[in-house]
Amino acid sequence: MDPAVRASRALFERLLDPEFVEVGSSGRRYTYEDMVAWLPGRPGAARDGPRYEPSAITGVVLAPGLVHLTFETDFDGRRTRRSSLWRKCGEETGWRMYYHQGTPVPPEAE
Repeated sequence: MDPAVRASRALFERLLDPEFVEVGSSGRRYTYEDMVAWLPGRPGAARDGPRYEPSAITGVVLAPGLVHLTFETDFDGRRTRRSSLWRKCGEETGWRMYYHQGTPVPPEAE
């Protein structure tokens, strides 16, 4: 969520698993290569622009080295419910996001 990380391909690459997949709200499937090429120029990467504000963060350990994280974000007045799987990739590498999906929350939803 940090604009400095979103704007830096080198920093962002360290957080994504090489087998990363995202299913966007459009239904489109994004791979690791798609994301590292796409993200630095997207909204949320500018220090002086709107920022993703996370809330309601919870995590559940599904198995050793595998965590399911759920949370909501607000970005410039748009709420999204998010779900991601993080897996541990060794002591040196640490945790990396393996899967992510975001679903927009319509204004009338609780």
